[in-house]
Amino acid sequence: MAIKRIVWTETAARQRNIILQYWVERNKSNNYSLKLLELSNEKVRIIAKRPKMYRLSEFPKTRVASMGHFSIYYKINGDTVIVTAFWDNRQNPEKLLKELNKSQY
Repeated sequence: MAIKRIVWTETAARQRNIILQYWVERNKSNNYSLKLLELSNEKVRIIAKRPKMYRLSEFPKTRVASMGHFSIYYKINGDTVIVTAFWDNRQNPEKLLKELNKSQY
């Protein structure tokens, strides 16, 4: 099975950066943010190898890979996986719906 190419939307990359920065400021250290970044990178590597491994979400043609308090939402488009959202599950889900509806993918 071929490994798929990963593309992060601007929205997903921005969401991840905001979350990482929040934890740096909150903890006055970048240790947790670095662990979260590595965890998300590892999850994306798994998705690239086996994109259908994770469940379909409630959003059309969108799958979700959970990472505890965080989730990665993505779509499969041929040989590419498009990450559409990096989400803190403790946020209002209506906000996620608005973000995913704005996505061009």
